[in-house]
Amino acid sequence: MTPEHRLETVSLRDAELIIFDWDGTLVDSRGVIVDTLRASLREVGLPELPGRELQQVIGLGLQEAIEALVPHADTPTRDRLREAYGRRFQAYRATDMPFFPGAAEGLEALAAEGRTLAVATGKSRRGLDRMLMEWGLEERFLATRCADETCSKPDPRMVRELLEETEVAPERAVLVGDTAFDMEMAHRAGLNRIAVTYGVHERERLAPWEPHAWADSFPGVLGHLGCEGLESEPAQGYN
Repeated sequence: MTPEHRLETVSLRDAELIIFDWDGTLVDSRGVIVDTLRASLREVGLPELPGRELQQVIGLGLQEAIEALVPHADTPTRDRLREAYGRRFQAYRATDMPFFPGAAEGLEALAAEGRTLAVATGKSRRGLDRMLMEWGLEERFLATRCADETCSKPDPRMVRELLEETEVAPERAVLVGDTAFDMEMAHRAGLNRIAVTYGVHERERLAPWEPHAWADSFPGVLGHLGCEGLESEPAQGYN
């Protein structure tokens, strides 16, 4: 497991750019995504899969998630599954996928400190823009990247494009995510990374990508980042 670029990184507290995953890191959308995948599989006549198995693909782009879940399905079936999922997911509102405790306030506190914030997500552009609009966060993030407009995680292209757009060097950025896809992407791009344990993947799946820090809650993330604008938990587990 050798990163494509190994860089000397700065302290998490000094990071200029903080890149957040969306689902499972900022918002708790696990139930909605699993229920939508299960209903979509049923609609197109494919066997239902256990919720735990469905949850493991959260973070990938939709096309990549479908390929992982039903690798033997033919192309027309995959296309129908993708259409069914998109249609069903659009029926949900942002309030059906609430922010994790402290996340909304934490984003505001980080912005108030002058931190540059970005999003790297497996969501579609349409899906992310709708969430940002419904939450009133269109101006909170300087840059965002979605899986349907670049390479899906864990390819590092997504974060490299964010670095280029924000004009921040990799060693001065940190990625916060809840999946092995996030950690691998950041590792390959040479970024500091904070793994959160309250999202989708278990610690055992995250650990091989050697996160620089662990957080059991969003206030724990803020503690690692040295954010003083909101009560945060003491930083623990920094490597």
